[in-house]
Amino acid sequence: MSNRESRKQSRRSSDTPSYFFVAVSTQENLELCRDYGLAGFPSSQNGAWTFADIEEGDFVSFVYGANAYDLYEVTEKRAVLNAENLPPWPSLELTQGGTYHFPFRLELQPKRELSESLVRSEFQYIAENLLLRGGYSRTHFQADTTTLQQVSQMGEVDDRTPRKRDWDVETGTAHWVRRRGGFEPPVENKFKEEILHVLLRRRLSDHEKLTEFVQMTGFPEFLDRDVEVLGERALPEGHLDLVLKDAKPVGDSLQLPIEVKLNRCDDSHLDQLRGYIEQLEPECPGGVLLAETIPKSFDVPDDVSLVRAKFDGIDMGEPQTLSAMENALTLQSISQ
Repeated sequence: MSNRESRKQSRRSSDTPSYFFVAVSTQENLELCRDYGLAGFPSSQNGAWTFADIEEGDFVSFVYGANAYDLYEVTEKRAVLNAENLPPWPSLELTQGGTYHFPFRLELQPKRELSESLVRSEFQYIAENLLLRGGYSRTHFQADTTTLQQVSQMGEVDDRTPRKRDWDVETGTAHWVRRRGGFEPPVENKFKEEILHVLLRRRLSDHEKLTEFVQMTGFPEFLDRDVEVLGERALPEGHLDLVLKDAKPVGDSLQLPIEVKLNRCDDSHLDQLRGYIEQLEPECPGGVLLAETIPKSFDVPDDVSLVRAKFDGIDMGEPQTLSAMENALTLQSISQ
């Protein structure tokens, strides 16, 4: 077995791919992405988060203006070291100062060619996220399985061959570290709350670990259902960090919101979660508040489960790969 085949077999903890819409800033950049079969993300915290969130084997479409473009499978991820000198995208000059390059790159295999308005009902999940966020303030947006199934029937089969990329690419391994500053993207990036979201989503995409989680949190309703875990869902009253939901709703659609805090949680976070539960009722049996530090005295309603997250056996003050952090992450149910 080749190294590439080995990487493909071990790239993800679940056989079910995720689907993302990747926002591009200009028509020119959109055409470059489509021509070369590439997606690129800037040397910023958001760029590093996107690179962490999307795995090989996932699917992506581009979104620009009010349209969705094409469907691709992610075949390889690269953390490029010489991005400042590498085509196809020009460096991004910010009005407030500073320059961003595009070191976080995804190689894409075209699947379907399409250009469709987000007004279509099939894009309701992603369109609501865009509308409630007030636009493209994020680099990417996760869609659900139903959206992927529908887009897989749009347009036509894409038999285009991406333009040849004969650039001299130097790559490294992306790490994340918990400190105040001194980051050197793409090799060293800031560990922030969104990276914890990524680790939790990857963990809960594994059926065995998902079963342990719903048993530990006391929501057996999800044990015998085909469910998926999605990140960053927008609601009228705020943004859910994670939501566990039916992947293919039939008759009803259960949802479980998960509010995640990188450090200590408090009453305001509990109130926030309660608000999400109320918005999702009656198809929401409760919610989960997950944090690294949970107060000893906490007045928690019966429909909320508390979970403590911690990293065992690694020093988060030193650079760590996603795999190392995922393996070290432990979750513990907390009774009040």
